[in-house]
Amino acid sequence: MKEKKKLGLVPRLIIAIILGILIGQFMPLWFSRTVVTLSGIFSTVLKFVIPLMILAYVTMGIADLTQSAGKLLLITVAMAYGSTLIAGTLSYLVSAALFPAFMSPDALSQIQATAGNSVDAYFSIKIPPLLDTISAVVLAFMLGLCLSSMRGKKEIGDTLYNGMKDFSSIIDRVLHVAIIPLLPLYICGTFVDMTVSGKTYVILGILWKVFLVVIIMHLIYLLAQFTLAGSISHQNPFQLMKNQIPGYTTAIGTQSSAATIPVNLQCAEKDGVSEQIRNFVVPLCANIHMCGSMITITACATAVCLMNNLPISLGTVVPFIMTLGVAMVASPGAPGGSIMTALPFLYLIFGKEAGDPNGPICAIMVALYLTQDSFGTACNVSGDNAIGVIVNAIYNKFLAQGGEKSAQA
Repeated sequence: MKEKKKLGLVPRLIIAIILGILIGQFMPLWFSRTVVTLSGIFSTVLKFVIPLMILAYVTMGIADLTQSAGKLLLITVAMAYGSTLIAGTLSYLVSAALFPAFMSPDALSQIQATAGNSVDAYFSIKIPPLLDTISAVVLAFMLGLCLSSMRGKKEIGDTLYNGMKDFSSIIDRVLHVAIIPLLPLYICGTFVDMTVSGKTYVILGILWKVFLVVIIMHLIYLLAQFTLAGSISHQNPFQLMKNQIPGYTTAIGTQSSAATIPVNLQCAEKDGVSEQIRNFVVPLCANIHMCGSMITITACATAVCLMNNLPISLGTVVPFIMTLGVAMVASPGAPGGSIMTALPFLYLIFGKEAGDPNGPICAIMVALYLTQDSFGTACNVSGDNAIGVIVNAIYNKFLAQGGEKSAQA
């Protein structure tokens, strides 16, 4: 018997958005309040899980980063982080220049007029997080760096490392079994509230333009990355992009950088990247190179600020990008992992009140991002192979100069 194909996350989110609009438009208020109540309970659980997710994934990501890689590791990490920062900064500059034209004063005034028309939940449940997000990030870095260094020097055994690895697997199971499957309920509740309050139709008239601009930015950024990679490696950048098509389309379908690694390794082989380098760079960059996700998150944050008349500038965006570029290290391979990691840091742009992870503005941000998540992931993994081509060229240059030992240190 043929296995039934599971409905992907993006189709389920689209269905959730449509259901949310229909429920808010046609169902009685008691039904809308029920959906909003369930959505609120989920958001509370999500707020509890987020610090644990950061602790688990970032700790393991850093613990695995600095093992037996030497100079090539530093070069790869620097390029991945630099690419992520540049992508986010350019995304903001483009978004700030184009998005205001999509949002008429009339549309913005309509959104502002509906600000207080929210649907009240029947009840809420308080689940205090075990630690706040900043503490989770600091603890994750402390554990990750110490595990990596001390295990490498044989100062400690693998007990704590294996424990954190198991903890990471537990959080991964929670995300796959509970959080990600229930995201459509979260989004549905958001759109029920938005429809009842009158925001939906104004906002949806803006979102399709935002989506189109984000996809174009992804493609232009990939062209720039492969042009640079081609010039350094003396290869045709368009051939490199052609070689990447299987990895790009696989990422769109899976919405997971981790799930795309086997296909991406094949693409890297077509690019002429040596086995040693591609086996090192591709899995590493799948966890630390988030240029596509950063483009999408920054653009969505800019759009949300403009829609809600929140102040935004390069001065507030750059610290957010720099923080998120680190926090997204080893963000989950599950769909939506990047935005879930970004959620507790949105206050850096939105402010403390509007940036509440349980609030409606952050919910809109999640909805807007997740409808474009697959394309952001495809941009991430494609950029990984551009970095792989560059690292391979640097490695070959070391060899040509008799620096093989230095390159392999």
